[in-house]
Amino acid sequence: MQYMKESCLIGGAWVGSASGERMEVLNPATGERIGTVPRCGRSETAQAIAAAHEAFPGWRDTPAQERAALMMKLHDLILANREALGRLLTAEMGKPLAEAVGEITLGAAYLRWFAEEARRVYGEIIPSPWRGRQLLVTREPVGVVGAITPWNFPSSMIGRKLGAALGAGCTMVAKPASQTPYSALALGALAEEAGLPPGILNIVTGSASEIAAEMCENPQLRKITFTGSTEVGKRLASRAMAHMKRVSMELGGNAPFIVFDDADLDRAVEGAMVAKFRNAGQTCVCANRLLVQSGIYDAFAAKLAEAMRGLHVGNGLQPGITQGPLIDAAGVAKVEDHIADAVEHGARVALGGRRHALGGTFFEPTLLLGVTGEMLVACEETFGPLAPLFRFADEAEALRLANATEYGLAAYVYTRDLGRAFRMMQGLDYGLVGVNEGLITTEVAPFGGHKDSGIGVEGSRHGIDDYTQFKYACVGGLA
Repeated sequence: MQYMKESCLIGGAWVGSASGERMEVLNPATGERIGTVPRCGRSETAQAIAAAHEAFPGWRDTPAQERAALMMKLHDLILANREALGRLLTAEMGKPLAEAVGEITLGAAYLRWFAEEARRVYGEIIPSPWRGRQLLVTREPVGVVGAITPWNFPSSMIGRKLGAALGAGCTMVAKPASQTPYSALALGALAEEAGLPPGILNIVTGSASEIAAEMCENPQLRKITFTGSTEVGKRLASRAMAHMKRVSMELGGNAPFIVFDDADLDRAVEGAMVAKFRNAGQTCVCANRLLVQSGIYDAFAAKLAEAMRGLHVGNGLQPGITQGPLIDAAGVAKVEDHIADAVEHGARVALGGRRHALGGTFFEPTLLLGVTGEMLVACEETFGPLAPLFRFADEAEALRLANATEYGLAAYVYTRDLGRAFRMMQGLDYGLVGVNEGLITTEVAPFGGHKDSGIGVEGSRHGIDDYTQFKYACVGGLA
């Protein structure tokens, strides 16, 4: 496949691991081996950090307009090759090709956005309380950044982090998920083609624990950005902060999707299909709990079941497929556990509920009715094509149920009542709120969670902030 690289990128060279060990990468739709990548550890990560550290002064001192021009070249190359990149992404991750191409496009959009923001990293002059002095504040890049990216969005997540880092003047060492390394490595190949200097972007594959340990402890790396589970993110943040490194964490979610009785039901069902079944339910902003007001509960359930029957499950590279496989057997087992627990506690399977006839890690789109807060699906992130419908009586109960979680990433509200919409926006303890919309992620808006869903934001003009640090200079002797 085009742009498929089976080596790591360190200091402008494509290399293997010091031990010669390699890891298999499997296609989740077929179970077949796509290829292998190096199993790197601490020593290779240290080399990559050293290369990024050496390249940092030159990149930091490159005028913002020149950095932006190189980033735009990379953006243009990604778009020119998005069909090939999408096929590579679908092969390693499983999502339908149309979704994969959409992800490639969004990753490129982050690079374009931060190329533009690179020219607007402003400082300030503070009115001096002393005669004959000027007080200057500048924002400087933090230095070498370590990025650890997830398997569910292997292209757009590295694009979002890389764009902010490059725009700020930082260099990067990226560690992609072991299940989906090829999208990141392809970005490295395109970065070379775009003319990005050696050492600016380094990509290492291999042992997550060893690579993360080196990132946390190596003094030449100054910031870690991570997207993944809350459990891993907390451990990583704790270890990084022991060495006073900056961290930004985009972690787990338990998104409520709230449908009031005055909602446009057709629009709500359309939004639920996007928020719940995009990427087979394997998104951090996935609608994990569908809270439906009692008056329209049955009608909404019937319309949602009808829409779900229209999903076509299969290999994402085949035409017409709208739901691919889950990433691995553990993902399937978790969906099964949530269904079994819900049924045991009184829920009813209205649609699906089983592994798909295709076998492997394919799973039927599943609708659960009569779900309550005592069930696992109420408190754990399913990460699969399971739609559990909870019933609520009024606005106060909806808000209480929605906020009854340690997570606070995304929430969705469907209502025609403008006052209610604003009350819910204010009351929901979430970083992202969609009102009458099920797909809200964009490069122009901040993406980040409250509570256990993370620290910091990505995207928007605020997304570059975590990659910069302030410097205050007091200049005297001017009178």
